[in-house]
Amino acid sequence: MIHRKDFQAGLIGRKLSHSFSPQIHAELADYNYTLFELEPDDVGTFLQNGSFDATNVTIPYKKTVMPYLAEISDEAQKIGSVNTITRTAKGLRGDNTDYFGFSYMLQKSGIAVKNKKCLVLGSGGASVTVCAVLEDMGAEVIVISRTGENNYENLDRHKDAAVIVNTTPVGMYPNNGESPVDLSLFPALSGVLDLIYNPARTQLLLDAQKLHIPCINGLTMLTAQAKKACELFLDTRIDDSEIDRITAKIAQDSENIILIGMPGCGKSTAGKLLAEQTGRQFADTDEVIVQKAGMSIPDIFAKYGEAHFRRLEHEAVCECAKKSGFVIATGGGVIKTESNFDALHQNGKVIWLQRDLQLLPSDGRPLSQQEGIVKLFAQRKPLYERFCDAVAQCEAEATLTAQNILSAFTAAFKEERQ
Repeated sequence: MIHRKDFQAGLIGRKLSHSFSPQIHAELADYNYTLFELEPDDVGTFLQNGSFDATNVTIPYKKTVMPYLAEISDEAQKIGSVNTITRTAKGLRGDNTDYFGFSYMLQKSGIAVKNKKCLVLGSGGASVTVCAVLEDMGAEVIVISRTGENNYENLDRHKDAAVIVNTTPVGMYPNNGESPVDLSLFPALSGVLDLIYNPARTQLLLDAQKLHIPCINGLTMLTAQAKKACELFLDTRIDDSEIDRITAKIAQDSENIILIGMPGCGKSTAGKLLAEQTGRQFADTDEVIVQKAGMSIPDIFAKYGEAHFRRLEHEAVCECAKKSGFVIATGGGVIKTESNFDALHQNGKVIWLQRDLQLLPSDGRPLSQQEGIVKLFAQRKPLYERFCDAVAQCEAEATLTAQNILSAFTAAFKEERQ
């Protein structure tokens, strides 16, 4: 790590609560890195009067900042957007490190683009950078915009597309679950790249995974461009291996640990303990339901029935699963609602916590009492198997159970990244 505690850096944008940039830059150097949420009319004043030494720029201001800069690099001029500003003797200088960032992301993805038809969704500043990289790598590039010649209404003319790159904010936190296109329309797809990194798996990427299409999110690009920006900030060189190390660390830290399993298997008890041990926050979907409904789960079942409860449960799942870096305990029947699959996997690894059926209590659990635990487990076992990324065993000691969960999570995370 580089030590420059006297250096003032940051990020300019409009909505930045979802940004991982502070964590990434904290791994690169110990300078101060501040998020500056600005309205459009405040950008010029900030650039002219701000006391920063350097700053990054994100949407929607990558073009907005350009008139206020005394110098702009040739690459940034060619691309038409700036994402890195440094203070020099001549004044403010603008650079574009996104080109390097996307090039590195593409390289790490292993997705080939040379002589391939690539659809770039969106026509903003990020799109221009992506198009420049793809064209330089020999791809046939088609930009899809809302109102252009190639738009979302005539996608059928591009069914032969081999690669899709999403540069739009569709599907980005907090509007999780949305997708800009239906991937089933493109039978020749061999790769999907989404510049969004929160959630870790947008609906577009979840759909790609279901179709067994190689895909990658934008965290690698974010880290790579941050590494290049840090080099410009401090006029230094940082090895590219730092990109991979930091990307893996941020990804694992921000991934939710999600617990599924039979009612009474210890999800809440072990989950709370694991959260304490790892410094993560804890959420319980059943607690969210009870708080919002203003009544206990048995009372919800008795008054409104299971279908109503499952609707409330799905809402709670969507709310909790949007978070990053949490331990989340779910109800025993969460796997009965198919739409919970994508919601749970968008930002986390799902761990099936298993416990001897003879040790499972049924008090206060309507379905366990009605169906009987053995019969209930037989019905749910295939669903637990489908939903889970890994399995952990419940032990007599909650501390050991928490260790098992963490080991299962770590193994599942590493396996995905291999």
